[in-house]
Amino acid sequence: MYRAPVAEISHTLKSVAGLSDALENGLLGDLGEDLVNAILEEAGRFASEEIAPLHQPGDLEGAKATDGSVTMPEGYKKLYADWTAGGWNGLAADPEYGGQGLPMMMSMAATEMWNAASMAFGLVSMLTTGAVEALEAHASDELKAKFLEKMISGEWTGTMNLTEPQAGSDLSALKARAERADDGTYRLFGQKIFITFGEHDLTENIVHLVLARLPDAPAGTRGISLFLVPKFLVNEDGTLGERNDVICHSIEHKLGIHASPTCTMIYGDGKFGDGSGAVGYLVGEENRGLACMFTMMNNARLAVGVQGVAVAEAATQKALEYANERRQGKAPDWSDGGMSLIVLHPDVQRDLLTMSVLTRAARSICYACAHAVDMAGAHDGDEARFWNERASLLTPVAKSFSTDIGSQVASIGVQVHGGMGFIEETGAAIYMRDARIGQIYEGTNGIQAIDLVMRKLPLSDGESVNTYFAELDKILEDLKASNNPAFGDASGRLTAAMGDLRAATEAMTSMTESGDTASALAGATPYLRLFGLTAGGVYLAKSALAESSTDDRATMCRFFAENLVGETASLRDTVENGAASLGEAAQSLVA
Repeated sequence: MYRAPVAEISHTLKSVAGLSDALENGLLGDLGEDLVNAILEEAGRFASEEIAPLHQPGDLEGAKATDGSVTMPEGYKKLYADWTAGGWNGLAADPEYGGQGLPMMMSMAATEMWNAASMAFGLVSMLTTGAVEALEAHASDELKAKFLEKMISGEWTGTMNLTEPQAGSDLSALKARAERADDGTYRLFGQKIFITFGEHDLTENIVHLVLARLPDAPAGTRGISLFLVPKFLVNEDGTLGERNDVICHSIEHKLGIHASPTCTMIYGDGKFGDGSGAVGYLVGEENRGLACMFTMMNNARLAVGVQGVAVAEAATQKALEYANERRQGKAPDWSDGGMSLIVLHPDVQRDLLTMSVLTRAARSICYACAHAVDMAGAHDGDEARFWNERASLLTPVAKSFSTDIGSQVASIGVQVHGGMGFIEETGAAIYMRDARIGQIYEGTNGIQAIDLVMRKLPLSDGESVNTYFAELDKILEDLKASNNPAFGDASGRLTAAMGDLRAATEAMTSMTESGDTASALAGATPYLRLFGLTAGGVYLAKSALAESSTDDRATMCRFFAENLVGETASLRDTVENGAASLGEAAQSLVA
């Protein structure tokens, strides 16, 4: 059973991401280390003792849909009520509407624990948090007053309605429509698919944020508006009124996250109305909806990256527990008679250590990204711009690298279990099934790689990424100066990786500046992997160099550097030289 690694999470926040420095410099308001520790301990307790026990039963039972209603697995309604009673839904939300106003770093640490205990359960808060962020930034004061407090408390939940059958990653194909009503509201019609927690029985009301087109909207993404469409209309006194004309047509039968209902939503078909459409309220300006939704999506992408870390952590714990119980064969130097524990076999040790160090590397990147978000909010002017660009740079890496790691680590976890890993009874396969969606939703990892190469590397004419690389170089200088034999050849190996990353970055920049977009796109995904491996390895060194650290972190850094980071050389070669062969071979793919 999952146990929240509170000490490791705390260490990464404080000594790697930058939380301790931010606290010491007074950049996070009244937040102090004692409160940080108390929040992490209680979040860890709740995740381990309350959420985790429902993880496997919830996966087996799943959410069920009947005639437009969705019933959650047994125990989930009480679990959600207990979770919201603890104030967890509003950790980073605006205190004006009942939130706690805590930094993003704390919110992401808690998000990791919820999702490691049960990714399906963690999704309900992730989408609500994103909806709250969009409303805080773009909604009218009237909408904020009517909806935010109950969404922040968790009394109501929120959703994000983008995808349609013909419009997935390319929202320019979106067909859902909105019509202006005489009373200043709007009427919505259309279908949305893949809507996480679009319907459930955890709360009385669900607040949908829906992208749709007005009749006179421009073509493409410039003609998309964002609307708030509640399941139940809300009276002036805040009580619930009539049922709105929105219904869950069905839920998907999915590979994983079975306890999270993924809904097909229908707006304005007359099921709960007169056929005049579902009542909606404009968020932001007409035809500017995509900009509003990106407020929600950017932090949601970081949260999805944290989901990758979460699943990897849970899968690692499960595999390590099994390896310390299962006996097979005789490990080298085994002389006690009988079969040895599989944890003593070098190949299994390699698997377990790979799982552990990849998880730690991904966690560091995600928390560093959250730190950048917090620092952007704590500063003004050029300093805020600097940190906003840092967050923008790291977001696609945090999302893609970490979710790739989630799937990779969960797959290794099944391997450690051997044949029993392929059997659902052990629960190892749940993590592999759940992890796979992280690489797809909130913008596929391929799209994130394109975003990194085409939009983020050029920020401030390349100064943003160069400054980041200089910070990584400084850590490597400290590593070299440490002269700690526990690091082995980590300094040399990680320095070589930084060389690969710089060379690949120069190649990418040359491609984009010369207009060779096809070559840049061909190398985008391996480039992102190269970026994540290098940054993650350097962060492992930073973790081990911290005053509060121990030699076991140094040996973990050494293992990563001497066993895994060598991949950067081949990734660099692919970035620099792989486009031509890809283009020629791809001709055979087109029917």
